[in-house]
Amino acid sequence: MRILGIDPGLRTTGFGVLDVAAGQRLRYVASGVVQTVDAPQGDLPARLKLLFDGIGELCARYQPAVAAVEIVFVNVNPQATLLLGQARGACVTALVARGLPVAEYTALQMKQAVAGHGKAAKAQVQAMVQRLLALPAAPRADAADALGLAITHAHAGQALARLQAAGAARTTASMFRRGRQG
Repeated sequence: MRILGIDPGLRTTGFGVLDVAAGQRLRYVASGVVQTVDAPQGDLPARLKLLFDGIGELCARYQPAVAAVEIVFVNVNPQATLLLGQARGACVTALVARGLPVAEYTALQMKQAVAGHGKAAKAQVQAMVQRLLALPAAPRADAADALGLAITHAHAGQALARLQAAGAARTTASMFRRGRQG
Protein backbone atom coordinates (compact mmCIF):
# COMPACT_ATOMS: atom_id res chain seq x y z
CA MET A 1 0.00 0.00 0.00
CA ARG A 2 1.30 3.46 -0.89
CA ILE A 3 0.52 6.31 1.52
CA LEU A 4 0.77 10.02 0.77
CA GLY A 5 1.20 12.15 3.91
CA ILE A 6 0.31 15.85 3.70
CA ASP A 7 1.27 18.56 6.22
CA PRO A 8 -0.80 21.52 4.96
CA GLY A 9 0.47 25.07 4.99
CA LEU A 10 -0.40 28.16 2.99
CA ARG A 11 3.21 28.97 2.04
CA THR A 12 4.75 25.53 2.35
CA THR A 13 2.89 22.21 2.32
CA GLY A 14 4.97 19.17 3.17
CA PHE A 15 4.47 15.81 1.49
CA GLY A 16 5.85 12.34 2.13
CA VAL A 17 5.28 9.10 0.27
CA LEU A 18 5.79 5.66 1.82
CA ASP A 19 5.16 2.10 0.76
CA VAL A 20 3.97 -0.33 3.41
CA ALA A 21 5.15 -3.87 2.72
CA ALA A 22 3.99 -7.10 4.31
CA GLY A 23 4.56 -7.15 8.03
CA GLN A 24 4.16 -3.35 8.23
CA ARG A 25 7.68 -2.69 6.92
CA LEU A 26 8.00 0.90 5.72
CA ARG A 27 9.87 1.96 2.59
CA TYR A 28 10.62 5.58 1.83
CA VAL A 29 9.58 6.67 -1.68
CA ALA A 30 9.77 10.48 -1.75
CA SER A 31 9.28 13.67 0.23
CA GLY A 32 9.42 17.40 -0.25
CA VAL A 33 7.27 20.48 -0.31
CA VAL A 34 4.72 22.27 -2.45
CA GLN A 35 5.34 25.99 -2.18
CA THR A 36 3.12 28.92 -3.08
CA VAL A 37 5.82 31.62 -3.04
CA ASP A 38 5.36 32.21 -6.79
CA ALA A 39 1.89 33.66 -6.18
CA PRO A 40 1.54 37.18 -4.78
CA GLN A 41 1.17 37.05 -0.99
CA GLY A 42 -2.23 38.78 -1.07
CA ASP A 43 -3.65 36.53 -3.80
CA LEU A 44 -5.21 33.74 -1.72
CA PRO A 45 -7.14 32.11 -4.60
CA ALA A 46 -3.92 31.80 -6.65
CA ARG A 47 -2.11 30.23 -3.71
CA LEU A 48 -4.93 27.76 -3.11
CA LYS A 49 -4.88 26.81 -6.80
CA LEU A 50 -1.13 26.18 -6.59
CA LEU A 51 -1.74 23.84 -3.64
CA PHE A 52 -4.63 22.07 -5.39
CA ASP A 53 -2.59 21.60 -8.58
CA GLY A 54 0.55 20.58 -6.67
CA ILE A 55 -1.29 17.88 -4.70
CA GLY A 56 -2.86 16.70 -7.97
CA GLU A 57 0.60 16.37 -9.54
CA LEU A 58 1.82 14.36 -6.54
CA CYS A 59 -1.15 12.01 -6.88
CA ALA A 60 -0.48 11.54 -10.59
CA ARG A 61 3.25 10.95 -10.08
CA TYR A 62 3.18 8.63 -7.05
CA GLN A 63 -0.25 6.94 -7.40
CA PRO A 64 -1.00 6.61 -3.67
CA ALA A 65 -3.74 4.31 -2.40
CA VAL A 66 -4.59 6.54 0.57
CA ALA A 67 -3.67 9.93 2.01
CA ALA A 68 -3.07 11.04 5.59
CA VAL A 69 -3.57 14.74 6.33
CA GLU A 70 -2.93 16.73 9.48
CA ILE A 71 -5.97 18.20 11.19
CA VAL A 72 -5.71 21.97 11.69
CA PHE A 73 -5.44 23.13 15.27
CA VAL A 74 -6.90 26.39 16.51
CA ASN A 75 -4.07 28.72 17.45
CA VAL A 76 -3.86 32.12 19.08
CA ASN A 77 -4.24 34.02 15.80
CA PRO A 78 -7.71 33.34 14.34
CA GLN A 79 -6.75 34.82 10.95
CA ALA A 80 -3.80 32.43 10.63
CA THR A 81 -6.05 29.52 11.61
CA LEU A 82 -8.58 30.46 8.92
CA LEU A 83 -5.89 30.73 6.25
CA LEU A 84 -4.38 27.39 7.27
CA GLY A 85 -7.84 25.84 7.17
CA GLN A 86 -8.31 27.06 3.62
CA ALA A 87 -4.94 25.62 2.59
CA ARG A 88 -5.89 22.32 4.20
CA GLY A 89 -9.24 22.43 2.40
CA ALA A 90 -7.50 22.87 -0.97
CA CYS A 91 -5.28 19.86 -0.21
CA VAL A 92 -8.15 17.62 0.96
CA THR A 93 -10.28 18.65 -2.01
CA ALA A 94 -7.47 17.77 -4.42
CA LEU A 95 -7.14 14.33 -2.81
CA VAL A 96 -10.88 13.60 -2.71
CA ALA A 97 -11.30 14.84 -6.30
CA ARG A 98 -8.90 12.07 -7.31
CA GLY A 99 -10.89 9.44 -5.43
CA LEU A 100 -8.40 8.95 -2.60
CA PRO A 101 -9.59 8.00 0.86
CA VAL A 102 -8.29 10.58 3.35
CA ALA A 103 -7.38 9.74 6.93
CA GLU A 104 -6.95 12.63 9.34
CA TYR A 105 -4.63 12.85 12.33
CA THR A 106 -3.79 15.60 14.78
CA ALA A 107 -0.20 16.73 15.29
CA LEU A 108 -0.43 15.20 18.78
CA GLN A 109 -1.39 11.80 17.35
CA MET A 110 1.41 11.95 14.78
CA LYS A 111 4.04 12.94 17.37
CA GLN A 112 2.83 10.19 19.71
CA ALA A 113 3.09 7.57 16.95
CA VAL A 114 6.49 8.72 15.65
CA ALA A 115 8.37 10.08 18.67
CA GLY A 116 6.56 8.35 21.53
CA HIS A 117 5.05 11.48 23.07
CA GLY A 118 2.67 14.14 21.82
CA LYS A 119 4.81 17.10 22.88
CA ALA A 120 7.82 16.15 20.72
CA ALA A 121 9.71 19.05 19.17
CA LYS A 122 10.08 19.34 15.38
CA ALA A 123 13.73 18.26 15.64
CA GLN A 124 12.69 15.10 17.50
CA VAL A 125 10.14 14.25 14.83
CA GLN A 126 12.75 14.82 12.11
CA ALA A 127 15.27 12.57 13.89
CA MET A 128 12.74 9.79 14.45
CA VAL A 129 11.49 9.91 10.86
CA GLN A 130 15.11 9.69 9.71
CA ARG A 131 15.70 6.69 12.00
CA LEU A 132 12.43 4.87 11.22
CA LEU A 133 12.93 5.18 7.47
CA ALA A 134 16.73 4.73 7.52
CA LEU A 135 17.27 8.02 5.68
CA PRO A 136 20.82 9.35 5.20
CA ALA A 137 19.78 12.77 6.60
CA ALA A 138 16.84 14.27 8.43
CA PRO A 139 14.17 15.64 6.07
CA ARG A 140 13.17 19.29 6.37
CA ALA A 141 10.51 19.94 9.02
CA ASP A 142 7.46 20.12 6.71
CA ALA A 143 8.41 16.95 4.86
CA ALA A 144 9.23 15.18 8.15
CA ASP A 145 5.77 15.99 9.49
CA ALA A 146 4.19 14.68 6.28
CA LEU A 147 6.24 11.49 6.48
CA GLY A 148 5.24 11.25 10.15
CA LEU A 149 1.58 11.38 9.13
CA ALA A 150 2.17 8.59 6.60
CA ILE A 151 3.96 6.53 9.29
CA THR A 152 1.07 7.17 11.68
CA HIS A 153 -1.41 5.93 9.11
CA ALA A 154 0.72 2.88 8.33
CA HIS A 155 0.61 1.93 12.00
CA ALA A 156 -3.04 2.85 12.50
CA GLY A 157 -4.23 1.75 9.06
CA GLN A 158 -5.16 -1.82 9.91
CA ALA A 159 -7.08 -0.81 13.02
CA LEU A 160 -8.78 2.02 11.10
CA ALA A 161 -9.75 -0.38 8.30
CA ARG A 162 -11.33 -2.75 10.84
CA LEU A 163 -13.26 0.15 12.40
CA GLN A 164 -14.44 1.34 8.99
CA ALA A 165 -15.57 -2.16 8.09
CA ALA A 166 -17.59 -2.15 11.31
CA GLY A 167 -19.02 1.27 10.44
CA ALA A 168 -17.41 2.93 13.47
CA ALA A 169 -15.07 5.31 11.61
CA ARG A 170 -15.29 7.42 8.49
CA THR A 171 -12.67 8.87 6.23
CA THR A 172 -13.07 12.30 4.71
CA ALA A 173 -13.69 10.74 1.30
CA SER A 174 -16.54 8.62 2.60
CA MET A 175 -18.03 11.60 4.42
CA PHE A 176 -18.14 13.60 1.20
CA ARG A 177 -19.63 10.72 -0.75
CA ARG A 178 -22.41 10.19 1.80
CA GLY A 179 -22.59 13.75 3.12
CA ARG A 180 -21.46 14.83 6.56
CA GLN A 181 -23.50 13.22 9.28
CA GLY A 182 -23.68 14.35 12.92
